[in-house]
Amino acid sequence: MSLLFLRRAKPLFLSRYLSTFSSPSPTNLLRRSFHGSATMSEAEKKILTEEELERKKKKDDKAKEKELKKLKALEKAKLAELKAKQAKDGTSAPKKSAKKSSRRDASDENPADFVDPETPLGDKKRLSSQMAKQYSPAAVEKSWYAWWEKSDLFKADAKSSKPPFVIVLPPPNVTGALHIGHALTSAIEDTIIRWKRMSGYNALWVPGMDHAGIATQVVVEKKLMRERGLTRHDVGREEFVNEVWKWKNQHGGTILTQLRRLGASLDWSRECFTMDEPRSKAVTEGFVRLYKEGLIYRDIRLVNWDCVLRTAVSDVEVEHIDIKEKTLLNVPGYDKPVEFGLLTSFAYPLEGGLGEVVVATTRVETMLGDTAIAIHPDDARYKHLHGKFAVHPFNGRKIPIICDGILVDPNFGTGCVKITPAHDPNDCEVGKRHDLEFINILTDDGKINTNGGSDFTGMPRFAAREAVLEALNKKRAQNNEMRLGLCQRTGDVIEPMIKPQWYVNCSVIGKEALDVAINDENKKLEFVPKQYTAEWRRWLENIRDWCISRQLWWGHRIPAWYAALEEDERKEVGAYNDHWVVARTEEEARKEAADKFSGKKFELTQDQDVLDTWFSSGLFPLSVLGWPDETEDFKAFYPTSVLETGHDILFFWVARMVMMGMKLGGDVPFSKVYFHPMIRDAHGRKMSKSLGNVIDPLEVINGVTLDALHKRLEEGNLDPKELVVAKEGQVKDFPNGISECGADALRFALVSYTAQSDKINLDILRVVGYRQWCNKLWNAVRFAMMRLGDDYSPPLTLSPETMPFSCQWILSVLNKAIAKTVESLNAFEFSDAANTVYAWWQYQFCDVYIEAIKPYFAGDNPAFASERAHAQHALWVSLETGLRLLHPLMPFVTEELWQRLPSTKNTERKASIMICDYPSAIENWTNEKVETEMETVLASVKCLRALRAGLLEKQKNERLPAFALCENNVTSEIVKSHELEIRTLANLSSLEVLLKGEHAAPPGSAVEAVNENLKVYLKVNRAINTEAEQEKIRNKIDELQKQKEKLQKVMSASGYEEKVPANIKEDNATKLAKILQEFDFFEKESARLVAETGNEQ
Repeated sequence: MSLLFLRRAKPLFLSRYLSTFSSPSPTNLLRRSFHGSATMSEAEKKILTEEELERKKKKDDKAKEKELKKLKALEKAKLAELKAKQAKDGTSAPKKSAKKSSRRDASDENPADFVDPETPLGDKKRLSSQMAKQYSPAAVEKSWYAWWEKSDLFKADAKSSKPPFVIVLPPPNVTGALHIGHALTSAIEDTIIRWKRMSGYNALWVPGMDHAGIATQVVVEKKLMRERGLTRHDVGREEFVNEVWKWKNQHGGTILTQLRRLGASLDWSRECFTMDEPRSKAVTEGFVRLYKEGLIYRDIRLVNWDCVLRTAVSDVEVEHIDIKEKTLLNVPGYDKPVEFGLLTSFAYPLEGGLGEVVVATTRVETMLGDTAIAIHPDDARYKHLHGKFAVHPFNGRKIPIICDGILVDPNFGTGCVKITPAHDPNDCEVGKRHDLEFINILTDDGKINTNGGSDFTGMPRFAAREAVLEALNKKRAQNNEMRLGLCQRTGDVIEPMIKPQWYVNCSVIGKEALDVAINDENKKLEFVPKQYTAEWRRWLENIRDWCISRQLWWGHRIPAWYAALEEDERKEVGAYNDHWVVARTEEEARKEAADKFSGKKFELTQDQDVLDTWFSSGLFPLSVLGWPDETEDFKAFYPTSVLETGHDILFFWVARMVMMGMKLGGDVPFSKVYFHPMIRDAHGRKMSKSLGNVIDPLEVINGVTLDALHKRLEEGNLDPKELVVAKEGQVKDFPNGISECGADALRFALVSYTAQSDKINLDILRVVGYRQWCNKLWNAVRFAMMRLGDDYSPPLTLSPETMPFSCQWILSVLNKAIAKTVESLNAFEFSDAANTVYAWWQYQFCDVYIEAIKPYFAGDNPAFASERAHAQHALWVSLETGLRLLHPLMPFVTEELWQRLPSTKNTERKASIMICDYPSAIENWTNEKVETEMETVLASVKCLRALRAGLLEKQKNERLPAFALCENNVTSEIVKSHELEIRTLANLSSLEVLLKGEHAAPPGSAVEAVNENLKVYLKVNRAINTEAEQEKIRNKIDELQKQKEKLQKVMSASGYEEKVPANIKEDNATKLAKILQEFDFFEKESARLVAETGNEQ
């Protein structure tokens, strides 16, 4: 599929999505491949079908092959002539026909010369003797990574004298497979680390995996049930944990292997896992130190409880849905859907026969744990109930009627609110304020316990809901809006439960984390984009203590032991909160307990809970570098430099790393945080399996058929209706599957998308476009290799001032591209960096420079000998520098192309492009005068191409004579001095320069205005369409008239002469003069056409 390129702001779109843009840069106006010189006509700009695009691509490819064959034939013919001459002189074999020889040699191409030989794993890639005629991602991206890794090119040295630059890869879950979010993270971080490595830094990018407590336990539990029909409780904790380790060793880490396919230059010698021995040591040490400082404590509080997992879950693992009315939802463990969104009213009888009070709830089963009824203290309706009691209808428990002005709204419902402190967050706060009893009525798996009464004990909570309603002989039920929390992992309805848990006190360390980001005097932390600083402040100013214990078996066991004293009345573990001891080992715990309970007998039991996964993740920047030990890595690389992650975990991970890094590591763990956007599909929808729009990066890299996409869906767990919808979505978005794009194209597309606010609407067709752009780079180097020849040796230095105009220009604009790219990278504006590199390669090097130097290489014209040599040098320097500039974004294709370039003789070449220096601007390359003159050249070419497109219906490649009418001698000299470039780029047969006042406009020609000082004419060998030309001129005159009137209105406004600054008045006068000059020109042109038409008649 051929590509049509747009301006740099949106550098790549397929024609089916083509929009019309005006481009501010003259070089952007020459949107054409380097192997052709025709501009795109208006007809060609129309939306093309895929078949038409494919035909256009094949046609272009054939033209390139034809040109190659012509060049080879020419070389062979010259060789044959030389041999014939030698034969005539008696120095060679008998004369042969040069024509026959060239024809035979051109057809003697050996296909094997274009195929890379097989490379043993880890060896440097063996390249074919001839470059393949087409770029193939699979062929180009093969073998390089294994060689880079084996050669230790990713490895950082803790003893290096280079300044350190460190990124820690956000550890993917051990259960995970590569998804598009990982690909974005990898593309951005690898771009940064390769750039810094090439810029002279001791660059370290640390890989690691997270043990993912809940996710991994769920996976192995399902496996255990599927294969053996057993639960984890059936096999016991020790055997279950062993099963998890077995699974991890067999299947975990798949994602790290997949990251290699993306080209991620991670230091694999430092790979780590959050539950390996060094990281486990760090977690234990962190817990103990925070406990000793009084920052970790144990308390009984309300938590988010998942009855399927039987554990507390964090806020980030709870998804809330809004329910407007009665709604049926499937809940794990229930055979039929459960009703939600109903507000049920029932009555509590008052003690002493005083009547009843009516309350309402959406969770009627919780009334089994009610311990109060709240009213507003100022509600006159219930003044007589102050200090009274209601009676629980099932167990006779006296329920106090309390006054609470904070919770109760007397205008809502009956003005009476049932209070269940152990099962509702708001009620919990009321319970604390009024010292109420907290009665937990649920078991860990969501069944009613003995506190709920014998009639309901053992019932699942939602079955108990129906039973309670029946027993109450409910008064009424009505629709009610509510928010329902569901566990992300299981889909279970979250149950607020009162549980003893371990907490981190975040008030002090939270304030410290806030200060380093907002306090200008002590600022150590910067967010990119800056908007997230406000969110950081908002969250940390209202931070709550962090619940860090989980009721799981897979994870870091909490290093706390309960000392059960022989003299204790209550024997259950945890009965006395002051009996806990925290230590690094059981032996250390025993010593502490002996000191704490001196002379008393006790038994130690380690807490069964494990730590929240975020706790070990929060320590990751410390633990990956060897903390708590003073390792060489820790001394050399902490604090790290940058954290790159998604903004969705700003609080759950980033804040905790900052708090723990400052408290335990003595400094912020990184000085800058870059938040990448979240990826959506091309239509802006969140990616979802049920929509069929989930994109697997490996399918984009390797390509995939529509049938294979369908098969992936079928192997998932979608229900039949969702499967149909998902397949329909795939047919709509990927009717022909996904073309093979390669890692380079995917990386470049993802990085170029990062300017899109906080969301990326990823269109795979854009990735396909960049894959085709890789083919353009490939052909640019093929062109260069033919022009350079086998014996070419690059120069050690360049003197641009001695070079031809086009060579000076390409070096000057390359210099600007380098400066802009480095500036953008330093500012973390990765999209701008990608677009700058892209624009130089596409619009300046390929579209202009390669075309402009072709005349120097057409035959062996001795008149161009010097220009040819200079053009070779500029060509090589541009390619070599441009590849280094592009390398961090596209590592594979740049490595392969760079390796094929000839190297300077008598100098040692670096083994790989990735350890070369990143380009920096060179002062004597910049030439503003040359760039300004090239702007005139390119603007002229654009106008001439527009004229050609309008005048020629067929044979658009026909060379036509052109004329340039100049207003003054300065413009005339510029055009004359660059006549060759204009003729070449505009595909003209001739260009005659005319000076206004000395020459008249050529008859029978069409005109375009380049600027106020230059007009260009194109002449065809037949009569032009004067009516169309007149219409064009009338439109231009109308446009100038509007500009004139608008400017004159401004200049004639009241107070203009007195109030407007002199420089602005001068500018306006100049603008008006130019408009009037243009107006006069086009009126004369109109008169000329009228006169010519009259003469013809």
